[in-house]
Amino acid sequence: MRIQEKSPASANIGSEVQAFLALAVPLAAAQVAQAAVGFVDTLMMGRLGAETLAAGGLAAMCFQFLIAVVGGFVMAVGPLVAEAFGAGHREHVEAIARQGLWLSLGLSLPLMAALSQMDGVLRFLGQPEAIAALTAPYFHWILWGAFPALGFALLRGYASALSQAQVVIVIVLAGTAFNIAGNYALGFGKWGFPAMGLGGLGLASGLSYWLMAGLFLLYTLRHPQLQVYRFWRGWHRVQPRLIGRLLGIGGAIAVTIALEFGLFAVVTFLMGILGPEVLAAHQTVYQTIYLIFMVPLGMSYAATARVGQALGQGDMAQARRAGYVAMAIAAAFMLLAAVGLLVFRQSIVGLYLDLSDPANAPVVALAMPMLLVAALAELTDGVQRVATGALYGLQDTRAPMVLSGLAFWGVGITTGYLLGFGLGLGGVGLWIGQSIGVATAGIIFVARFHRLTRPRQP
Repeated sequence: MRIQEKSPASANIGSEVQAFLALAVPLAAAQVAQAAVGFVDTLMMGRLGAETLAAGGLAAMCFQFLIAVVGGFVMAVGPLVAEAFGAGHREHVEAIARQGLWLSLGLSLPLMAALSQMDGVLRFLGQPEAIAALTAPYFHWILWGAFPALGFALLRGYASALSQAQVVIVIVLAGTAFNIAGNYALGFGKWGFPAMGLGGLGLASGLSYWLMAGLFLLYTLRHPQLQVYRFWRGWHRVQPRLIGRLLGIGGAIAVTIALEFGLFAVVTFLMGILGPEVLAAHQTVYQTIYLIFMVPLGMSYAATARVGQALGQGDMAQARRAGYVAMAIAAAFMLLAAVGLLVFRQSIVGLYLDLSDPANAPVVALAMPMLLVAALAELTDGVQRVATGALYGLQDTRAPMVLSGLAFWGVGITTGYLLGFGLGLGGVGLWIGQSIGVATAGIIFVARFHRLTRPRQP
């Protein structure tokens, strides 16, 4: 999408940095908080037994994957609201949010149906009967959190697009605290509640989504700068054309998310083929990198909002500035993270494994070079994600979908397989290939953003 740029620029780099950080900090902090609760959930699952830990980890991963992919459709609300807000079209902002809520409801119904059958899907995929049976109560209860989970994603994009995302971290922390307390009460039968095991953990997580979505909705209804957008008016009016536009933009985002998630899922599967020690080493590295990755993921939402607002104003020079400022800040953060990983590699592995136990020595020896590769790849990983968010702000979603498939699967999986199995580099080879795929995507996305926002020749 190309439009005529305005000159001079509506904001200088300093003010853009300030505006970007005002959005990015709460969004990134919220992502880290949400990822951290997964770590706490894992600890609680482990106390219910080894089989429960395996089943719970698998069930939670399936739920998060489905929510992330289906939520990709809802993410289309963000760039469209940002554009309408930048253009000063209040009625468009209201209409987009209203139809986004209908879309969330419509998508939650098949998602709930899919979750109700996930234990059978796991059996079909060859998971042990005992593990699949343990996941059933978790899916039975957490499926009721599907709609509020999508609704929360919608409201996060909506508020970000209107530059009002500061409350996100407060809401997420409240939801996280509630989830931890609910897990303790319902999972273990504390404070007079029945001990429901994994089912209790699923119920607590589902209720936490309702709490977060409810708090966020209340915030949008009461905040002075948000309540002017009365998207609840005429809530019964469904606009198929606008929903179709959301599906068109969001569908490409959903496929891109599936491709990226799929890359890491396939690599994890291949690690398992190489043996349990390789898989254990991979998990220690992956969990660390995943937590750090939440920061550029939050930054990418801010980049979408800032670029989308500039697009709505018809100011392509500002859109270009907003995108590059976001990428530069992400690169700086990830560079610091990479240095930290390199300096404290042994201590980081020690968070997961007892380094003094000789039985863990083979896993530690495998994890150290994997973490080295992962640290070196941090810079490109963060820039790739934020560049994707900047392209979404331009409402450019289909090209990134195709290009991510080529980069993540055509380059990443192929190179990783050749290095890991063909050249015998094992888990390190898979990490190198995966990192090359992510770096390829980063280069392509930055180049595409540069081309779409360059000044037109007179």
